[in-house]
Amino acid sequence: MQALEVKNFLEAKIPGAQVEVEGEGCNFQLNVISDELAALSPVKRQQQIYAHLNPWIADGSIHAVTMKFFSRTDWAARA
Repeated sequence: MQALEVKNFLEAKIPGAQVEVEGEGCNFQLNVISDELAALSPVKRQQQIYAHLNPWIADGSIHAVTMKFFSRTDWAARA
């Protein structure tokens, strides 16, 4: 599995989100930029992402995922 594949998949599933993905194979680090997700509790944010990735986790395509969430303002302030 490639990072671009994960990025495109999540961005298609979560309208308005920008997803930056690092890693390859079965280990990925996600930076998810979305005002809607940033407003949720940390558990709810992760549930939203895992809901889409669970089939790949179940079949072993993805083994480990770490996530960070940013509002668009917070992400822009990092630059």
